[in-house]
Amino acid sequence: MTNSPKGKTIALDADGVLLDYSTAYAHAWAKAFGTLPELRDPQAYWPIDRWAVVRLSGERLATFRSAFDEAFWSTIPAIVGAVEACQQLVDAGYRLVCISALDEAYATARQRNLEVLGFPIADVVVTGGEAGEVSPKAAAVVKLQPLAFVDDYLPYHRGLPTGVHKALILRAPGGSPNVGAELAHVNSQHIDLRAFAEWWLGESLRDSPA
Repeated sequence: MTNSPKGKTIALDADGVLLDYSTAYAHAWAKAFGTLPELRDPQAYWPIDRWAVVRLSGERLATFRSAFDEAFWSTIPAIVGAVEACQQLVDAGYRLVCISALDEAYATARQRNLEVLGFPIADVVVTGGEAGEVSPKAAAVVKLQPLAFVDDYLPYHRGLPTGVHKALILRAPGGSPNVGAELAHVNSQHIDLRAFAEWWLGESLRDSPA
């Protein structure tokens, strides 16, 4: 925590923290195949488990992937309460930067999506890549040196600087990868961004001198 948040940075993931990728996934399915899938498990972490869809291959998989285009990445809805949570943090003096593991080709679409939804995000950084022994976001975090990094995928907290507060957004528990021994390496856990913001700002107030 810090006693003087003015001008300090918090880094935020997009999908699962700011944006409702799971709902957008269902609409991508409808765009590809003409029917909006039914909800199968509202507590499922992964969209393929959340919606009544099947695993695809071959031509049908290619058709589905084609739905994840510029329009898709520009129109993902906000998670309930996320815009308000960001505004709370900005009002308290924090600068917010989105770090997203997205292909560079869609960086502008991601930024436009956040702007249209009213997110007070100062900058968007896309990293691409998959999680390995070190998070694909680690280099961006090292360069940015935020006070906190907030992500909903535990493997993306790997290899981050020790001085950065690692906040894990748990969200849906069904089939979640946010389990196991690696949880010991994050500094705090929260159900969503709104819960993180309230906790972070509350801790800042408690840390402030009387």
